[in-house]
Amino acid sequence: MRTRIATPLLLATACSLAAAATAQAAEWTMATPYGDASFHTQNTKQFAEDVAEATDGELTINVHSGGSLVSHGEIKPSVRRGTIDAGEVFLSILSNDDPIFEVDTLPGVAGSYDDAYALWEATKPMITELFAYEGLIPLYAVAWPAQGIYTAEPLTDPAQFEGLRVRAPNINTQRFVDNLGGSPTETEESDIPTAFSTGRVDAMITSSSTGNSMAAWDYVTDYTDANLWLPKNIVFISQRSFDRLDEATQEALMEAAARAEERGWQMSRENNDESLAALQENGISVSEPNAEVAAALQAAGDELFADWQSRADDEAKAALEAYRAQRGN
Repeated sequence: MRTRIATPLLLATACSLAAAATAQAAEWTMATPYGDASFHTQNTKQFAEDVAEATDGELTINVHSGGSLVSHGEIKPSVRRGTIDAGEVFLSILSNDDPIFEVDTLPGVAGSYDDAYALWEATKPMITELFAYEGLIPLYAVAWPAQGIYTAEPLTDPAQFEGLRVRAPNINTQRFVDNLGGSPTETEESDIPTAFSTGRVDAMITSSSTGNSMAAWDYVTDYTDANLWLPKNIVFISQRSFDRLDEATQEALMEAAARAEERGWQMSRENNDESLAALQENGISVSEPNAEVAAALQAAGDELFADWQSRADDEAKAALEAYRAQRGN
């Protein structure tokens, strides 16, 4: 019987193959519903670049924008199932899971960037815990500019809301439109031009940023800068995907996420200023609501808040109260 002798060359080759298998770079798939013109997508792609650079290519995140990979509503379930590794969604579309996810779409709760960030800090522990139950890890959240109302004529009378078909991207906005007497229509950002051109919507509640990126001047004439609320996007990953990374890569990922959050909030502020200017440059009249319209918005918001309180549990209410105590409002 012939005995096989392991030569130094064979041993070195075997060790190299084993090391290569152990240190194999990870490649993640990430989905976002927002197009490349959105500052959120630009920030997300910069985050992916930062991760690749910080890990020397040990972790690559391929960002699929504009709902090209999976639809908005399927992003979180897809990450949970492990079909994709990471996702970005409009936080309040998760409101059916828990009312805490819609707290940033309650009028009068957070009307400035400083307030909106403080609200995120106050609710982050509960949101993180809820995500953890589903095997998910939130990485960062970034606010949109404050929401206003786009219409095809000046908004001067609350009666104009009666029967108005309004694009409402989440359940809380839909309730708000209902309270105003309008007819809410759920429409993804990418579908806004088609919704207007086919008559499915007459108006929309969204930010200066979305109006600018979607060229709102092609189908409306007025933007009422009502400062309704500053909703957030949240970026999250699969716990299983995270656990497969080595400690150094995990640390680099979380550091890049922290930078993305800080950068994203600054981008939002800057984008709001740029977008308001772009709207006006392209012929849209930008104004604040008059007293009558403001009163109607306030009444609809009060009704919305009362509804939220009837559904929220003690933990969600406590998080909101902690935020209000901290902000003195």
